[in-house]
Amino acid sequence: MNDSQFINKGYQISTDNSLLDFNAIFNYLDGESYWAKGIPPEKLRKAIDNSLCFGVYKDNKMAGFARVISDKATFAYLCDVFILKPYRNIGLSKWLIQTITLHPDLQGLRRFVLATLDAHGLYKQFGFEQITRAERWMEIFTPY
Repeated sequence: MNDSQFINKGYQISTDNSLLDFNAIFNYLDGESYWAKGIPPEKLRKAIDNSLCFGVYKDNKMAGFARVISDKATFAYLCDVFILKPYRNIGLSKWLIQTITLHPDLQGLRRFVLATLDAHGLYKQFGFEQITRAERWMEIFTPY
């Protein structure tokens, strides 16, 4: 993805949490996502405050979002990735994932993981693969 092709059209990606439109993020995650329906607003605020967040903007209006939970040395978990409907199908998700994977704080990680129901093709373009030795992974899962 060429940054300038989006920047010249008024798009930007920023990790400045003060630019985030919390209501847009909450409305999408709670109302449209398959993974975070029912998330309490206070839980989302805490998650955002404790994550490296990437906002996608068109003329300073929120167009997409993603967050990374990481120690910035060995491990990162990419989650809550979305592009809002009016901004889809122009390559923003690819630009967003490229920007995340190239972020200076996320270089040299031993493991970078994510979970997806239907976007395997997108993430494979950036080196993500099915988890090997999945039998070693465990979780505590508590839906909202």
